[in-house]
Amino acid sequence: MKNVFELTHPLAQHHLSILRATSTSPAQFRTQIHLLAMLLAVRATDDLKLQPVPVVTPITPMSGNCLSQRVGIVPILRAGLGLVEPVLQLIPDAAVWHVGMYRDEATAQPIEYYSKLPEENAVDVGLVLDPMLATGGSIKAAVVALQRWGVKDIRVLSVIAARPGIEQFHQEYPDVKVFVACIDPELNSHKFIVPGLGDAGDRMFNTQR
Repeated sequence: MKNVFELTHPLAQHHLSILRATSTSPAQFRTQIHLLAMLLAVRATDDLKLQPVPVVTPITPMSGNCLSQRVGIVPILRAGLGLVEPVLQLIPDAAVWHVGMYRDEATAQPIEYYSKLPEENAVDVGLVLDPMLATGGSIKAAVVALQRWGVKDIRVLSVIAARPGIEQFHQEYPDVKVFVACIDPELNSHKFIVPGLGDAGDRMFNTQR
């Protein structure tokens, strides 16, 4: 699939295996999400544009580079919050805007309950953060919100995606780049990714019943 990028780095596979395990504690789960988000962010931003800047080292003046594009980070509440800090560590000046979604358990459709996006002065690059792309409904809604804002370059960072969901998303939004650590083969009858890792938000915030 064009514009769908799956990480093949050994470290991604290593940390993903720890993330999936039921024996992984909430604290360790958050650590693994942090590490995988950083790997995804490095991959997802490897073509950002630069502009030259003068730099004075202890030895001599030189010409360096800095980012020339404005980047916005848009986590989908609540699980997307776990991916924000590692991306901010790499892009400290990025703006952070939030979109809140929850899944209707009867229909598996996303319900938007919060959106904090301005109406003008759109960023150059928008990074949508959500650890799971199952049916893709929540991410689609976030992409629509960013398009409405006027963002031209939208990129999705997701730790695990289900193949049916990512294929459907790609059909509807072929120009949106999607970066995932792994694409799992299917969804079960409850629209959970298989083999997946369970509910990312509950595991991250220790709210499993």
